[in-house]
Amino acid sequence: MTQRALILFAHGARAASWAAPFERLRDLTQARQPEVRVELAFLELMSPRLPEVAAALIGDGILDLTVVPVFLGQGGHVLRDLPLMIDELRVAYPQAAIKVVEAAGENEAVLKALSDYCVSALA
Repeated sequence: MTQRALILFAHGARAASWAAPFERLRDLTQARQPEVRVELAFLELMSPRLPEVAAALIGDGILDLTVVPVFLGQGGHVLRDLPLMIDELRVAYPQAAIKVVEAAGENEAVLKALSDYCVSALA
């Protein structure tokens, strides 16, 4: 049984098509880590929301959760909204270990990949 989960946390939008690259990212990540449950959660405007995803995973007995904010920058949502949600989840589910990593756009490897893509546009 899967003991760990990775939650890709995105903003959400009114247009359903907006989620497509995040769904591809989820699927690519799941394929690379078949022993880990990979889920996509949204802050607003789309579902499932982060509290719903966390509750479902914990309900399935998965108590090791890592949240990856798939945001380019550490704006208000990542700096204020996400920590509040995580605090609420930790209170509601003290048996779970919930880790949050830096926003994807703050990571050097991600920035390098984006820079490579931008430079390749000149070719």
